[in-house]
Amino acid sequence: MSAQSHIALSWIVRRTRLPLLRRRCPDCRAEFATTGAGRFRVNANGKLLDVWLLVRCVGCDRTSKVTVHERVPVRSLDPVALDGYHANDPALVAATLLDPRHRAALDWRGAWALDAPAPPLDEGWPVPVEVAFLDPVPVRPDRLIARGLALSRGDVLRRVKCDVPLRRTVGAGFRFVVFSSSAPREGA
Repeated sequence: MSAQSHIALSWIVRRTRLPLLRRRCPDCRAEFATTGAGRFRVNANGKLLDVWLLVRCVGCDRTSKVTVHERVPVRSLDPVALDGYHANDPALVAATLLDPRHRAALDWRGAWALDAPAPPLDEGWPVPVEVAFLDPVPVRPDRLIARGLALSRGDVLRRVKCDVPLRRTVGAGFRFVVFSSSAPREGA
């Protein structure tokens, strides 16, 4: 092992835009909807509120609603969140769409990027890498590592030791070590 092996490279997976919402349009039957500029609709019925996230069909531009809160007492909502709903706060739109409690099926294709410095693969084997996620982007580690190292997925399976299963989708940080193509992988 070289002296460099204790220094881990840092990779970051970040969102470049909001993912598309997987939702069938009742008019044109398109499969996806987008939040567009990100807008909420707040409707009062006496002392109860309904809050919806408005989404547009990518096929026909039809507007639909995704329920955020239904018939909740006004006082039960956080005043800061309520102000954010009224102001169409973009951070609140993202947080609402990405909140796993809403069980929204999201399509992340083209909505994320990997910031990965090129590893010094000509020296200092093995090379440890830490991957951090700024948003819960679901991605398979083998595909992410192949993209970051410009390797085939077969090479990734042969040359990488990882603390999570390489072929199982993750959305949180993990670590891996890439070994030289000529050196046998330890512990594999």
